[in-house]
Amino acid sequence: MFSVIFPPSVVGLITGAAILTTTVGAFALMIPALLLKLVPYPPLQRACSHYCVWIASNWVSINKVMMRLLHAVQWDVAIRTPLDPRRNYLLIGNHQSWADILLLFDLLHGRVPFPRFFLKHELKYVPVIGLACWAMDFPFMRRYSKAQLDARPELKGQDLEATRRACELYRSEPVTVINFLEGTRFTEAKRVARQSPYRHLLRPKAGGMSFTLNAMGEQFAGIIDVTIAYRPSRRAYLWGWLSGEQDQLAVHVDVLPIPAELMHGDYESDPEFRARFQAWINSIWMRKDDRLERMLKLRPAMQAPRPAHG
Repeated sequence: MFSVIFPPSVVGLITGAAILTTTVGAFALMIPALLLKLVPYPPLQRACSHYCVWIASNWVSINKVMMRLLHAVQWDVAIRTPLDPRRNYLLIGNHQSWADILLLFDLLHGRVPFPRFFLKHELKYVPVIGLACWAMDFPFMRRYSKAQLDARPELKGQDLEATRRACELYRSEPVTVINFLEGTRFTEAKRVARQSPYRHLLRPKAGGMSFTLNAMGEQFAGIIDVTIAYRPSRRAYLWGWLSGEQDQLAVHVDVLPIPAELMHGDYESDPEFRARFQAWINSIWMRKDDRLERMLKLRPAMQAPRPAHG
């Protein structure tokens, strides 16, 4: 394993170059389907999407093998509830780094349907990644601010309707929809600035999750609640993950039921529904914060950062 033989900086460069190579290669294989998907014939478009998802799934498999060859992976993974790759899920989790996404792809590969994210509409035009996500039918959302809705009331409900239309594509095949409720990556500075009541988390944005459940609630077999505890580090977590510093991270996975009474409701206009929904999400977040505290304290390897050599 390279992480045993070479210094972390070399391992990080090799791992990063390898992931970049597999990503570019996968995108190159998608290009014919990207072009064919422009043809306005739904059966052909669906076939192109399935092909691109197949390419992406193999991309995950290759990266997973590569990580095991380059790194001494000793992740402490606790999956509390069985998962079924034939069923739909909504996944929520704490968000600390871009490494979260690569980790989730690796960890859940073969255990759940291929994940999709709700993405900002502007990301559709990002080279390679945006086009690949479009080809795989990732939902791209136009979210409107309160000021925009006040100025143009006709826009109200269009984002929800657009989500419902996008999610119609998933009714014929299983999918895992990932939603990071914090809305941004956690940092201690953000936690303090936003006056978060949690030790290791930012305040969750409950409106986004209500929005998702309104669009797809009946399709989900449950909510996959993922908690990731990285080793404390002086480096950015992504670089630490690439360089092998995070080979002993801990992950807790559980599946939560979706309360039927919270599956549908007007989060924006119904104060009573909004209060109940927020109370439910906050209870999940309190448990997650306590779990993170235990995960960080109980594992000796998580107590202190490794020396910043290499």
